Amino acid sequence: MTCALEGFYQTNALYQTIHSVMSGVMPCWLATIATGIMFSLFLVNIFLVSTALMTWGERRLLGRFQTRVGPNRWGPFGLLQPIADLISLLFKENLIPRGSDKFLFIIAPIIIMMPVIMVIGVIPLSPGVALADLNIGVLYILAITSVTSLGIFIAGWASDNRFAIFGAVRGVAVLISYEVPVVISLLAIVIVSGSMSLLDIVEAQAIPFLMVQPMGLLVFFIGSSAEMNRTPFDIAEAESEIIAGYHTEFSGIKFAIIQAAEYGAMIVTSAIIAVVFLGGWSGPLPEYLGWLWLLIKILVCVFVFTWVRATLPRLRIDQIMAFCWKGLLPMSLINLFAVVIETFILKSPEGQLSVADLWIMCVINTIITVCTVIVLNKLISNKVDPLRSGSRIVSQEELLLDGQGD
Repeated sequence: MTCALEGFYQTNALYQTIHSVMSGVMPCWLATIATGIMFSLFLVNIFLVSTALMTWGERRLLGRFQTRVGPNRWGPFGLLQPIADLISLLFKENLIPRGSDKFLFIIAPIIIMMPVIMVIGVIPLSPGVALADLNIGVLYILAITSVTSLGIFIAGWASDNRFAIFGAVRGVAVLISYEVPVVISLLAIVIVSGSMSLLDIVEAQAIPFLMVQPMGLLVFFIGSSAEMNRTPFDIAEAESEIIAGYHTEFSGIKFAIIQAAEYGAMIVTSAIIAVVFLGGWSGPLPEYLGWLWLLIKILVCVFVFTWVRATLPRLRIDQIMAFCWKGLLPMSLINLFAVVIETFILKSPEGQLSVADLWIMCVINTIITVCTVIVLNKLISNKVDPLRSGSRIVSQEELLLDGQGD
């Protein structure tokens, strides 16, 4: 029995393969449901395996940065270390604090994990390989990822621990603040590409938007690092101040879920950067190997995130908030203003940008990015001069003269 597919799924090769097998053994309506479930499980399993490998890869890479080996006891090169860690956490005692809200304490890790998994469905791995092609894909990603702040606050509040609450408040404040420049940076991408669909954004990149939107990439990368609580913005989990932050009281499998969500967020964010700014699967490889080219770009982004973590120290909460409102937000607004003017001038009557137009935007935006970074760096780094602010430094000679006068 043959079941016809409609819309986006007609070009989804992987979905077609699974659906053709299912339709041979069950009715069409049931085959469609079974195919959707199997395709979703396929993507989720890829995500979970990638997250497990990422925990090993980051620890090995951090070891190299710090001139040590890293995990190397379980399996070849320590590849089985994630499995050993998972088994260890599964056998840990499932502790629930006495004064906590039991229901919210249990579901908080799930709320933190769910946005990461739900975003996977709209990220195209190669031409026609995605769970769904939403014409509002960018809006969907922004809406779903904003739920993370709710999960973090619930985790801290339900723990009935002052350190957890402090960490949750810090995390929510940072996430909400840095969400603003991240949204503005993606809005500039939508204006250039003319669509919120991730597939359309990839197809619009005759040259990678990394070159067309260098300031947008910089803002998105820094803002995403802050939203993921990555160094140097990991103030919500500052061990020297508030133990482990909002997940201080979590142990066992709940702690494993939170850690998987944090590492998974780094993979998903790297995939979004690769799709939106680096051209997705576009590259020198044949089209059927587009997924491999996308994987290489994702790994490069993950390496940069790890490099930043190994290099920079943690910032104070006041420095983090000041950098957002005094640095990142003005950069995103300047970038958006420049993109709106460039698009208005360069777009054809049909609303399209040619390759030559993109190169012109590349040159202009690169100059604007360099000038903006230099100016903002000067403004932010200027300290208040105590002599100009009304206070006066008394020298040792003046003290001696005052003493002689008395």
